[in-house]
Amino acid sequence: MLSLQNEMKFIVMEAKKILFINQEMVPYVPESHLSQIGRYLPQAIQEKGREIRTFMPKWGNINERRNQLHEVIRLSGMNLIIDDTDHPLIIKVASIQAARLQVYFIDNDDYFMKRMMANDEKGQEYEDNSERAIFYARGVLETVKKLRWVPDIIHCHGWISALAPLYIKKAYQDEPSFRDTKVIFSLYGEELKKPMGTNFGNCLQFKDVDSSVLEGFSPECTFEELSKLAVNYSDGLIVASPDADANVVKYANERQIPVLEYPGENYTDSYVEFYDRIWNIGKEE
Repeated sequence: MLSLQNEMKFIVMEAKKILFINQEMVPYVPESHLSQIGRYLPQAIQEKGREIRTFMPKWGNINERRNQLHEVIRLSGMNLIIDDTDHPLIIKVASIQAARLQVYFIDNDDYFMKRMMANDEKGQEYEDNSERAIFYARGVLETVKKLRWVPDIIHCHGWISALAPLYIKKAYQDEPSFRDTKVIFSLYGEELKKPMGTNFGNCLQFKDVDSSVLEGFSPECTFEELSKLAVNYSDGLIVASPDADANVVKYANERQIPVLEYPGENYTDSYVEFYDRIWNIGKEE
């Protein structure tokens, strides 16, 4: 048991800087459970006095003119290599004035321009969703490096963010922006039907990340396995939906990773307490 002095120290150590790696946010994409959390959670955290940064993909169904997106030239221009192919990284930004929120968008002609979210106009999942997730995760992290911003907590939402914990902990672990960062992954219901594909291991490779991270998973990596891969490199798991996969939650518990069970619709205070709990792990002494 902690002494009173250490317990007080534990209580007052707040995670002050929170990075949200979102998949969806209203009003940029249609309303859903995920897009509602993507929109209102960062605002609520900011209103509690924490400093935030928010990212999402520049999905092809986002109207740039209506939402007043514009490119940030100083942050754009890098090429990310995936499976020996160069893909230019384009960064755009917009503001939700009523909430005083600034949103950064990750864009690329091949992966996002004129393309929908997980499914195309016919409702079919894109065959390269795995590459899109790789590009998005690496794009966000490279942009945060350029911003010279050091988050205490990185909170990942949705399948498109599921590879961020892996890259943070293995490829960027020595970067000043991420060296001391704690990562939390939010688990929602089943978002993808198709697996990541047989070339997933090759596409993942970057710095210290190689196909060995998929050891114990099937060659194509199912959505459940993708979620477990995120758990492997996260410091905490939030059950963000009542239909979240119980197998993944059980997997996190077996690995003794802190889990916040589904807190219901009024989740903000529970999330803030969980951020601080995760941030304080290892700092009790």
